[in-house]
Amino acid sequence: MAKEKPGIPKGTRDFDPLEISRREHIFNTIREVYRLHGFRPIETPAMENLSTLMGKYGEEGDRLIFKILNSGDFPSKVEDKDWQSRNASLISSRICEKALRYDLTVPFARYVVQHQHKITFPFKRYQMQAVWRADKPQKGRYREFFQCDADVIGSDSLANEAEFMQIIDKVFSQLNIDVIIKINNRKILAGLAEHIGFPDRFTEITTAIDKTDKIGLENVTRELIDRGLTKEAVDQLIPVLELTGTSKEKIQMLQDLLSSSEVGMQGLSEIQEVFDIVDVTPLHCRLELDLCLARGLNYYTGAIIEVKSVDVNIGSLCGGGRYDDLTGIFGLPGVSGVGVSFGADRIYDVLQALSRFPDSTGAFSQILAINFGTRERNYCLPALENLRSIGVQCEMYPEPAKIKKQMQYADKNNIPFVLMAGEEEMKKKLFSLKDMRTGDQQQLMLEQISDVLMKYFDS
Repeated sequence: MAKEKPGIPKGTRDFDPLEISRREHIFNTIREVYRLHGFRPIETPAMENLSTLMGKYGEEGDRLIFKILNSGDFPSKVEDKDWQSRNASLISSRICEKALRYDLTVPFARYVVQHQHKITFPFKRYQMQAVWRADKPQKGRYREFFQCDADVIGSDSLANEAEFMQIIDKVFSQLNIDVIIKINNRKILAGLAEHIGFPDRFTEITTAIDKTDKIGLENVTRELIDRGLTKEAVDQLIPVLELTGTSKEKIQMLQDLLSSSEVGMQGLSEIQEVFDIVDVTPLHCRLELDLCLARGLNYYTGAIIEVKSVDVNIGSLCGGGRYDDLTGIFGLPGVSGVGVSFGADRIYDVLQALSRFPDSTGAFSQILAINFGTRERNYCLPALENLRSIGVQCEMYPEPAKIKKQMQYADKNNIPFVLMAGEEEMKKKLFSLKDMRTGDQQQLMLEQISDVLMKYFDS
Protein backbone atom coordinates (compact mmCIF):
# COMPACT_ATOMS: atom_id res chain seq x y z
CA MET A 1 0.00 0.00 0.00
CA ALA A 2 1.47 3.34 -1.10
CA LYS A 3 1.98 5.91 1.60
CA GLU A 4 -0.10 9.06 1.34
CA LYS A 5 1.90 12.10 0.28
CA PRO A 6 1.80 14.66 3.12
CA GLY A 7 0.06 17.95 2.45
CA ILE A 8 -2.15 20.66 3.89
CA PRO A 9 -5.58 22.00 2.82
CA LYS A 10 -5.66 24.59 0.04
CA GLY A 11 -5.67 28.14 1.34
CA THR A 12 -3.59 27.27 4.43
CA ARG A 13 0.15 27.52 4.98
CA ASP A 14 3.06 26.29 7.07
CA PHE A 15 5.41 28.99 8.36
CA ASP A 16 9.15 28.51 8.71
CA PRO A 17 11.27 30.36 11.33
CA LEU A 18 12.07 33.27 8.99
CA GLU A 19 8.41 33.73 8.09
CA ILE A 20 7.41 33.59 11.75
CA SER A 21 9.99 36.25 12.59
CA ARG A 22 8.69 38.51 9.83
CA ARG A 23 5.09 37.96 10.88
CA GLU A 24 5.99 38.82 14.47
CA HIS A 25 7.47 42.08 13.16
CA ILE A 26 4.05 42.92 11.71
CA PHE A 27 2.08 41.79 14.77
CA ASN A 28 4.38 43.62 17.19
CA THR A 29 4.20 46.85 15.18
CA ILE A 30 0.39 46.79 15.15
CA ARG A 31 0.17 45.74 18.80
CA GLU A 32 2.47 48.55 19.96
CA VAL A 33 0.44 51.18 18.08
CA TYR A 34 -2.82 49.84 19.54
CA ARG A 35 -1.36 50.04 23.04
CA LEU A 36 -0.11 53.58 22.41
CA HIS A 37 -3.76 54.52 21.90
CA GLY A 38 -5.03 52.76 25.04
CA PHE A 39 -6.50 49.57 23.55
CA ARG A 40 -6.68 46.41 25.68
CA PRO A 41 -6.31 42.79 24.47
CA ILE A 42 -8.93 40.04 24.47
CA GLU A 43 -9.21 36.61 22.81
CA THR A 44 -12.24 34.56 21.77
CA PRO A 45 -12.58 30.86 20.77
CA ALA A 46 -11.69 29.67 17.27
CA MET A 47 -15.23 28.33 16.94
CA GLU A 48 -18.53 29.99 17.72
CA ASN A 49 -22.10 28.76 17.74
CA LEU A 50 -23.31 28.78 14.13
CA SER A 51 -26.31 30.88 15.19
CA THR A 52 -23.89 33.58 16.41
CA LEU A 53 -22.34 33.95 12.95
CA MET A 54 -25.12 33.31 10.42
CA GLY A 55 -27.01 36.31 9.06
CA LYS A 56 -24.33 38.85 10.08
CA TYR A 57 -22.26 39.02 6.88
CA GLY A 58 -24.82 39.12 4.10
CA GLU A 59 -25.80 36.33 1.75
CA GLU A 60 -22.34 35.93 0.21
CA GLY A 61 -20.54 36.06 3.56
CA ASP A 62 -22.81 33.37 5.03
CA ARG A 63 -21.81 31.01 2.23
CA LEU A 64 -18.14 31.40 3.18
CA ILE A 65 -18.54 30.30 6.79
CA PHE A 66 -16.73 27.04 7.59
CA LYS A 67 -19.27 24.87 9.39
CA ILE A 68 -18.24 22.13 11.84
CA LEU A 69 -20.03 18.77 11.81
CA ASN A 70 -21.67 17.79 15.08
CA SER A 71 -19.97 14.94 16.88
CA GLY A 72 -21.65 11.57 17.29
CA ASP A 73 -24.41 10.18 15.10
CA PHE A 74 -25.18 13.42 13.25
CA PRO A 75 -26.70 11.75 10.12
CA SER A 76 -29.63 10.53 12.24
CA LYS A 77 -30.73 14.15 12.66
CA VAL A 78 -31.58 14.33 8.94
CA GLU A 79 -34.51 12.51 7.38
CA ASP A 80 -34.03 10.53 4.16
CA LYS A 81 -36.18 12.97 2.19
CA ASP A 82 -33.91 15.85 3.29
CA TRP A 83 -30.80 13.99 2.11
CA GLN A 84 -32.52 13.35 -1.21
CA SER A 85 -33.47 17.02 -1.55
CA ARG A 86 -29.75 17.92 -1.65
CA ASN A 87 -30.64 21.19 0.12
CA ALA A 88 -27.24 22.06 1.59
CA SER A 89 -28.58 24.88 3.76
CA LEU A 90 -31.28 22.72 5.30
CA ILE A 91 -28.97 19.75 5.88
CA SER A 92 -26.17 21.84 7.41
CA SER A 93 -28.65 23.44 9.84
CA ARG A 94 -29.43 19.94 11.15
CA ILE A 95 -25.89 18.55 11.38
CA CYS A 96 -23.82 21.65 12.24
CA GLU A 97 -24.22 23.69 15.43
CA LYS A 98 -20.76 25.31 15.44
CA ALA A 99 -18.52 27.08 12.93
CA LEU A 100 -15.05 28.55 12.66
CA ARG A 101 -15.15 32.31 13.18
CA TYR A 102 -15.43 34.33 9.94
CA ASP A 103 -14.05 37.52 11.45
CA LEU A 104 -13.32 38.98 14.88
CA THR A 105 -16.04 41.68 14.95
CA VAL A 106 -19.14 39.51 15.45
CA PRO A 107 -17.42 37.39 18.14
CA PHE A 108 -16.41 40.68 19.79
CA ALA A 109 -20.05 41.84 19.81
CA ARG A 110 -21.02 38.51 21.40
CA TYR A 111 -18.21 38.97 23.94
CA VAL A 112 -19.41 42.48 24.86
CA VAL A 113 -22.97 41.30 25.50
CA GLN A 114 -21.86 38.23 27.42
CA HIS A 115 -19.42 40.18 29.61
CA GLN A 116 -21.18 43.57 29.70
CA HIS A 117 -21.20 43.75 33.51
CA LYS A 118 -17.38 43.45 33.66
CA ILE A 119 -16.71 46.04 30.94
CA THR A 120 -16.22 49.78 31.42
CA PHE A 121 -17.68 51.72 28.48
CA PRO A 122 -16.40 53.03 26.18
CA PHE A 123 -14.43 49.81 25.80
CA LYS A 124 -11.30 49.91 23.62
CA ARG A 125 -10.17 46.41 22.70
CA TYR A 126 -7.72 44.83 20.30
CA GLN A 127 -7.63 41.21 19.17
CA MET A 128 -5.09 39.40 16.97
CA GLN A 129 -6.18 35.89 16.00
CA ALA A 130 -6.82 33.58 13.04
CA VAL A 131 -10.10 33.59 11.09
CA TRP A 132 -11.39 31.20 8.42
CA ARG A 133 -13.35 31.68 5.19
CA ALA A 134 -14.36 29.04 2.65
CA ASP A 135 -13.19 31.28 -0.19
CA LYS A 136 -11.39 30.37 -3.40
CA PRO A 137 -7.65 30.64 -2.59
CA GLN A 138 -5.65 33.11 -4.66
CA LYS A 139 -2.76 35.53 -4.23
CA GLY A 140 -3.41 37.60 -1.13
CA ARG A 141 -6.54 35.62 -0.25
CA TYR A 142 -6.35 32.60 2.06
CA ARG A 143 -8.84 30.30 3.77
CA GLU A 144 -7.02 30.66 7.07
CA PHE A 145 -5.53 34.04 7.87
CA PHE A 146 -4.90 36.43 10.72
CA GLN A 147 -6.75 39.63 11.51
CA CYS A 148 -5.52 42.32 13.86
CA ASP A 149 -8.65 44.11 15.05
CA ALA A 150 -9.25 47.13 17.25
CA ASP A 151 -12.66 48.50 18.22
CA VAL A 152 -14.14 51.21 20.39
CA ILE A 153 -17.62 50.26 21.58
CA GLY A 154 -20.02 52.31 23.68
CA SER A 155 -19.25 55.69 22.10
CA ASP A 156 -20.94 57.64 19.27
CA SER A 157 -18.11 60.16 18.94
CA LEU A 158 -16.63 60.60 15.47
CA ALA A 159 -13.32 61.34 17.19
CA ASN A 160 -13.00 57.53 17.29
CA GLU A 161 -13.05 57.34 13.49
CA ALA A 162 -10.41 60.06 13.35
CA GLU A 163 -8.27 58.20 15.90
CA PHE A 164 -8.33 55.12 13.68
CA MET A 165 -7.00 57.25 10.83
CA GLN A 166 -4.05 58.10 13.11
CA ILE A 167 -3.57 54.43 14.05
CA ILE A 168 -3.56 53.32 10.42
CA ASP A 169 -1.13 56.08 9.53
CA LYS A 170 1.28 55.12 12.34
CA VAL A 171 1.21 51.40 11.55
CA PHE A 172 1.98 51.76 7.86
CA SER A 173 4.55 54.51 8.43
CA GLN A 174 6.40 52.21 10.84
CA LEU A 175 6.13 49.30 8.40
CA ASN A 176 7.43 51.55 5.60
CA ILE A 177 4.44 50.92 3.32
CA ASP A 178 2.97 53.78 1.29
CA VAL A 179 -0.84 53.57 1.47
CA ILE A 180 -4.03 55.42 0.64
CA ILE A 181 -6.80 55.46 3.26
CA LYS A 182 -10.19 55.41 1.53
CA ILE A 183 -13.24 56.46 3.53
CA ASN A 184 -16.95 56.64 2.80
CA ASN A 185 -20.20 56.55 4.80
CA ARG A 186 -23.02 54.05 4.39
CA LYS A 187 -25.50 56.87 5.04
CA ILE A 188 -24.21 58.65 1.93
CA LEU A 189 -24.84 55.46 -0.03
CA ALA A 190 -28.31 55.20 1.52
CA GLY A 191 -28.91 58.79 0.37
CA LEU A 192 -27.82 57.82 -3.16
CA ALA A 193 -30.23 54.88 -3.10
CA GLU A 194 -33.01 57.34 -2.19
CA HIS A 195 -31.84 59.77 -4.87
CA ILE A 196 -32.19 57.18 -7.66
CA GLY A 197 -35.55 55.96 -6.30
CA PHE A 198 -34.53 52.58 -4.91
CA PRO A 199 -34.10 52.96 -1.12
CA ASP A 200 -35.51 49.43 -0.67
CA ARG A 201 -32.63 47.98 -2.75
CA PHE A 202 -29.86 49.41 -0.56
CA THR A 203 -28.28 46.03 0.22
CA GLU A 204 -28.25 44.96 -3.43
CA ILE A 205 -26.79 48.32 -4.46
CA THR A 206 -23.97 48.26 -1.89
CA THR A 207 -23.17 44.61 -2.61
CA ALA A 208 -22.69 45.43 -6.28
CA ILE A 209 -20.79 48.70 -5.71
CA ASP A 210 -18.41 46.92 -3.34
CA LYS A 211 -17.13 44.89 -6.33
CA THR A 212 -16.07 47.95 -8.33
CA ASP A 213 -12.33 47.41 -7.78
CA LYS A 214 -12.61 43.77 -8.87
CA ILE A 215 -14.98 43.88 -11.83
CA GLY A 216 -15.14 47.55 -12.91
CA LEU A 217 -18.10 49.93 -13.20
CA GLU A 218 -19.30 48.43 -16.48
CA ASN A 219 -19.89 45.06 -14.83
CA VAL A 220 -21.29 46.76 -11.72
CA THR A 221 -23.82 48.48 -14.03
CA ARG A 222 -24.82 45.12 -15.48
CA GLU A 223 -25.15 43.54 -12.03
CA LEU A 224 -27.31 46.41 -10.71
CA ILE A 225 -29.71 45.98 -13.63
CA ASP A 226 -29.73 42.20 -13.08
CA ARG A 227 -30.64 42.89 -9.42
CA GLY A 228 -33.77 44.79 -10.50
CA LEU A 229 -32.72 48.44 -10.86
CA THR A 230 -33.90 50.33 -13.92
CA LYS A 231 -31.42 51.58 -16.52
CA GLU A 232 -32.47 55.16 -15.72
CA ALA A 233 -31.65 54.69 -12.03
CA VAL A 234 -28.26 53.15 -12.81
CA ASP A 235 -27.51 55.96 -15.28
CA GLN A 236 -28.08 58.41 -12.40
CA LEU A 237 -25.89 56.46 -9.96
CA ILE A 238 -22.79 55.68 -12.03
CA PRO A 239 -21.77 59.33 -12.71
CA VAL A 240 -21.88 59.98 -8.97
CA LEU A 241 -19.55 57.03 -8.31
CA GLU A 242 -17.21 58.47 -10.96
CA LEU A 243 -16.99 61.93 -9.35
CA THR A 244 -13.43 63.31 -9.38
CA GLY A 245 -11.70 66.08 -7.47
CA THR A 246 -10.61 66.52 -3.88
CA SER A 247 -12.59 65.03 -1.01
CA LYS A 248 -13.81 68.52 -0.12
CA GLU A 249 -15.03 69.10 -3.69
CA LYS A 250 -16.83 65.73 -3.74
CA ILE A 251 -18.60 66.58 -0.46
CA GLN A 252 -19.73 69.94 -1.84
CA MET A 253 -21.13 68.33 -5.01
CA LEU A 254 -22.94 65.66 -2.95
CA GLN A 255 -24.47 68.29 -0.65
CA ASP A 256 -26.27 69.74 -3.66
CA LEU A 257 -27.24 66.31 -5.02
CA LEU A 258 -28.51 64.84 -1.73
CA SER A 259 -30.05 67.98 -0.23
CA SER A 260 -33.48 66.31 -0.05
CA SER A 261 -32.17 63.15 1.65
CA GLU A 262 -32.00 63.41 5.43
CA VAL A 263 -29.89 60.27 5.80
CA GLY A 264 -27.58 61.32 2.96
CA MET A 265 -26.97 64.75 4.48
CA GLN A 266 -26.29 63.15 7.86
CA GLY A 267 -23.65 60.94 6.23
CA LEU A 268 -22.01 63.96 4.58
CA SER A 269 -21.98 65.83 7.88
CA GLU A 270 -20.31 62.88 9.60
CA ILE A 271 -17.65 62.42 6.93
CA GLN A 272 -16.87 66.16 6.99
CA GLU A 273 -16.44 66.05 10.78
CA VAL A 274 -13.98 63.15 10.49
CA PHE A 275 -11.91 65.12 7.96
CA ASP A 276 -12.01 68.19 10.23
CA ILE A 277 -10.73 66.23 13.26
CA VAL A 278 -7.99 64.56 11.22
CA ASP A 279 -6.82 68.00 10.02
CA VAL A 280 -5.90 68.85 13.63
CA THR A 281 -3.11 66.25 13.51
CA PRO A 282 -2.41 65.71 9.77
CA LEU A 283 -1.54 62.27 8.43
CA HIS A 284 1.58 61.22 6.53
CA CYS A 285 -0.46 59.12 4.10
CA ARG A 286 -3.27 60.21 1.79
CA LEU A 287 -6.89 60.19 3.02
CA GLU A 288 -9.62 60.41 0.38
CA LEU A 289 -13.38 60.08 0.03
CA ASP A 290 -14.12 57.12 -2.27
CA LEU A 291 -17.78 56.86 -3.25
CA CYS A 292 -17.25 53.36 -4.72
CA LEU A 293 -16.29 52.07 -1.28
CA ALA A 294 -19.30 50.19 0.09
CA ARG A 295 -18.01 47.27 2.19
CA GLY A 296 -20.85 44.83 1.69
CA LEU A 297 -21.04 43.58 5.28
CA ASN A 298 -24.55 44.24 6.58
CA TYR A 299 -23.58 45.44 10.05
CA TYR A 300 -21.88 48.68 8.93
CA THR A 301 -24.09 51.74 9.41
CA GLY A 302 -21.83 54.81 9.20
CA ALA A 303 -18.22 55.46 8.29
CA ILE A 304 -16.50 52.72 6.27
CA ILE A 305 -12.74 52.52 5.84
CA GLU A 306 -10.38 50.66 3.50
CA VAL A 307 -6.61 50.91 3.04
CA LYS A 308 -4.79 50.13 -0.22
CA SER A 309 -1.09 49.82 -1.00
CA VAL A 310 0.20 52.43 -3.44
CA ASP A 311 2.96 50.17 -4.83
CA VAL A 312 1.44 46.65 -4.83
CA ASN A 313 -1.92 45.67 -6.30
CA ILE A 314 -3.16 43.18 -3.72
CA GLY A 315 -6.52 44.32 -2.37
CA SER A 316 -7.32 45.84 0.99
CA LEU A 317 -4.61 45.85 3.69
CA CYS A 318 -6.96 47.17 6.36
CA GLY A 319 -10.67 47.86 6.60
CA GLY A 320 -13.44 48.65 9.00
CA GLY A 321 -16.23 51.00 9.90
CA ARG A 322 -19.01 52.12 12.23
CA TYR A 323 -21.74 49.72 13.40
CA ASP A 324 -24.55 51.26 15.44
CA ASP A 325 -26.34 48.20 16.78
CA LEU A 326 -24.28 45.03 16.24
CA THR A 327 -24.76 44.06 19.90
CA GLY A 328 -28.52 44.46 19.53
CA ILE A 329 -28.78 41.08 17.77
CA PHE A 330 -27.42 39.53 20.99
CA GLY A 331 -29.80 41.38 23.31
CA LEU A 332 -27.93 44.62 24.06
CA PRO A 333 -29.43 47.32 21.79
CA GLY A 334 -28.20 50.86 21.27
CA VAL A 335 -24.47 50.30 21.79
CA SER A 336 -22.55 51.92 18.95
CA GLY A 337 -19.06 50.91 17.94
CA VAL A 338 -16.37 51.48 15.34
CA GLY A 339 -13.33 49.43 14.47
CA VAL A 340 -10.68 48.46 11.95
CA SER A 341 -8.92 45.22 11.05
CA PHE A 342 -5.40 44.91 9.64
CA GLY A 343 -4.84 41.96 7.30
CA ALA A 344 -1.47 40.65 8.51
CA ASP A 345 -1.13 38.18 5.64
CA ARG A 346 -1.58 40.75 2.90
CA ILE A 347 0.73 43.16 4.71
CA TYR A 348 3.31 40.37 4.77
CA ASP A 349 2.95 39.87 1.01
CA VAL A 350 3.40 43.60 0.37
CA LEU A 351 6.53 43.82 2.55
CA GLN A 352 7.89 40.74 0.80
CA ALA A 353 7.17 42.19 -2.66
CA LEU A 354 8.87 45.47 -1.73
CA SER A 355 11.80 43.80 0.15
CA ARG A 356 11.10 45.97 3.19
CA PHE A 357 11.45 43.53 6.06
CA PRO A 358 14.21 44.65 8.46
CA ASP A 359 17.40 42.60 8.21
CA SER A 360 17.08 41.76 11.90
CA THR A 361 13.99 39.61 11.24
CA GLY A 362 16.24 36.96 9.68
CA ALA A 363 18.49 36.53 12.72
CA PHE A 364 17.38 34.55 15.76
CA SER A 365 20.78 34.22 17.43
CA GLN A 366 23.23 37.09 17.62
CA ILE A 367 26.18 34.92 18.64
CA LEU A 368 27.18 31.35 17.88
CA ALA A 369 29.85 29.88 20.17
CA ILE A 370 32.14 27.46 18.32
CA ASN A 371 32.47 24.06 19.98
CA PHE A 372 36.13 22.89 19.93
CA GLY A 373 35.65 20.26 22.65
CA THR A 374 34.60 19.70 26.26
CA ARG A 375 37.05 22.16 27.91
CA GLU A 376 36.38 24.91 25.41
CA ARG A 377 32.60 24.32 25.60
CA ASN A 378 32.64 24.55 29.40
CA TYR A 379 34.72 27.74 29.20
CA CYS A 380 32.18 29.39 26.85
CA LEU A 381 28.95 28.28 28.51
CA PRO A 382 29.14 30.68 31.51
CA ALA A 383 29.94 33.54 29.10
CA LEU A 384 26.84 32.72 27.04
CA GLU A 385 24.68 32.73 30.16
CA ASN A 386 26.15 36.10 31.13
CA LEU A 387 25.31 37.51 27.69
CA ARG A 388 21.79 36.07 27.82
CA SER A 389 21.24 37.79 31.16
CA ILE A 390 21.61 41.17 29.41
CA GLY A 391 19.35 40.18 26.51
CA VAL A 392 21.84 38.86 23.93
CA GLN A 393 20.47 35.91 21.94
CA CYS A 394 23.18 33.27 21.68
CA GLU A 395 23.74 29.56 21.23
CA MET A 396 26.49 26.93 21.38
CA TYR A 397 27.02 24.51 18.51
CA PRO A 398 26.01 21.17 20.11
CA GLU A 399 29.00 19.02 19.12
CA PRO A 400 32.69 19.59 18.26
CA ALA A 401 32.22 19.33 14.48
CA LYS A 402 34.67 20.66 11.91
CA ILE A 403 34.99 24.43 12.21
CA LYS A 404 33.96 24.88 8.56
CA LYS A 405 30.65 23.14 9.27
CA GLN A 406 30.03 25.32 12.32
CA MET A 407 30.82 28.50 10.39
CA GLN A 408 28.44 27.42 7.61
CA TYR A 409 25.74 26.93 10.26
CA ALA A 410 26.26 30.51 11.44
CA ASP A 411 26.20 31.81 7.88
CA LYS A 412 23.04 29.92 6.84
CA ASN A 413 21.20 31.06 9.97
CA ASN A 414 22.21 34.74 9.57
CA ILE A 415 24.08 34.78 12.88
CA PRO A 416 26.19 37.96 12.75
CA PHE A 417 28.88 37.02 15.29
CA VAL A 418 30.89 33.91 16.13
CA LEU A 419 32.51 33.44 19.54
CA MET A 420 35.62 31.26 19.81
CA ALA A 421 37.91 30.18 22.65
CA GLY A 422 40.95 27.94 22.24
CA GLU A 423 44.02 27.35 24.38
CA GLU A 424 45.38 30.87 23.80
CA GLU A 425 42.12 32.64 24.71
CA MET A 426 41.53 30.49 27.80
CA LYS A 427 45.03 31.23 29.14
CA LYS A 428 44.42 34.97 28.76
CA LYS A 429 40.79 34.73 29.97
CA LEU A 430 39.68 36.24 26.66
CA PHE A 431 37.39 35.34 23.76
CA SER A 432 37.80 35.78 20.01
CA LEU A 433 34.79 37.50 18.41
CA LYS A 434 34.41 37.29 14.63
CA ASP A 435 32.11 39.61 12.66
CA MET A 436 30.59 37.39 9.97
CA ARG A 437 29.77 40.36 7.74
CA THR A 438 33.28 41.79 7.51
CA GLY A 439 35.44 38.85 8.59
CA ASP A 440 37.10 41.03 11.25
CA GLN A 441 38.17 39.17 14.37
CA GLN A 442 39.40 40.50 17.72
CA GLN A 443 40.28 39.16 21.16
CA LEU A 444 38.12 40.67 23.91
CA MET A 445 37.19 40.35 27.56
CA LEU A 446 33.62 39.30 28.21
CA GLU A 447 32.44 42.80 29.19
CA GLN A 448 33.94 44.20 25.97
CA ILE A 449 31.87 41.77 23.88
CA SER A 450 28.61 43.29 25.09
CA ASP A 451 29.89 46.78 24.18
CA VAL A 452 30.71 45.63 20.62
CA LEU A 453 27.27 44.05 20.27
CA MET A 454 25.46 47.13 21.53
CA LYS A 455 27.26 49.31 18.98
CA TYR A 456 26.46 46.84 16.19
CA PHE A 457 22.74 46.58 16.96
CA ASP A 458 22.35 50.33 17.57
CA SER A 459 23.89 51.16 14.18
